[in-house]
Amino acid sequence: MLAVVIVIAAIVIIFALAGLKVVPQSETRVIERLGKFHKVLPAGLNIIWPIIDRPKIIVTRKVVEGYQGRQIVRMSETAKIDLREQVYDFPKQNVITKDNVTTEINALLYFQIVDPIKSVYEIDNLPNAIEKLTQTTLRNVIGELELDETLTSRDTINAKLRAVLDDATNKWGVKVNRVELQDITPPETVRQAMEKQMQAERNRRAEILKAEGEKQSAILNSEGEKTSAINKAEAVKQSTLLEAEGIAKAKIMQAEAEAQAIQLVADAIKATKTDPASYLLATKYIETLKEMTSGKDNKTVYLPYEATNLLGSIGGIKEIFK
Repeated sequence: MLAVVIVIAAIVIIFALAGLKVVPQSETRVIERLGKFHKVLPAGLNIIWPIIDRPKIIVTRKVVEGYQGRQIVRMSETAKIDLREQVYDFPKQNVITKDNVTTEINALLYFQIVDPIKSVYEIDNLPNAIEKLTQTTLRNVIGELELDETLTSRDTINAKLRAVLDDATNKWGVKVNRVELQDITPPETVRQAMEKQMQAERNRRAEILKAEGEKQSAILNSEGEKTSAINKAEAVKQSTLLEAEGIAKAKIMQAEAEAQAIQLVADAIKATKTDPASYLLATKYIETLKEMTSGKDNKTVYLPYEATNLLGSIGGIKEIFK
């Protein structure tokens, strides 16, 4: 009887321990009772009925390091459902762009299981389904773009991929948070052509910058010469104006002096009651005779035909200065 009691007690203890399930934080279990969905276990201590209650087995994906650093994807079965955000690093795949260039692309997918029931019952192999869906969607998106657009529009590609994948995986209870393209590797011949094109573009920009510099230098030099010429012309103008003003003032002063002299002479002529015209004519005769006899070779002196008028004028001058 004691042995029977011990055996029964051991069976009860084993049965009780088998019914106790401790679920870690950020994980869950889907429990089936007699092959039918029963409940989802929350984090913490949970009690189930052994034998009749069993956790649902699902397939998980894990990447491990293989030979020479190569990544190996392994599929395993487990009852744990991880509710944290997960990252799938997909291997490189060949895609064809719109301009028929074969390119290698590998992507990172960040997703999270938000509905454990759908992730278990709506899809058989969730990791494999996500991987294949990502690959096919990536081919469709890249096929709509040319190579240059593919290399320069990563944000656009990521946004399109995320929208398509999030909509497709919604029925699986999965939320796709973001998609990132790690590497975009065009063929070697295309890379060489792109490098040559890039080098040619750099040379063209250098020549343009050099030409722009020479143009600016020529413009600055011409502006400097123009400013210098304007300054010189302005200086000549100012000098000419000042010289003209000086000459004008000198002539005005000379004319004023002559006017004063004439006025004095006229006053004296009036005082002697002599004809002013005869006086002026006499002075002009004398100036003319002076010019006629000023040369070295002038041996002959010409007198006016009517010399009596000249002598009369001289006599009038004499009378004035007495």
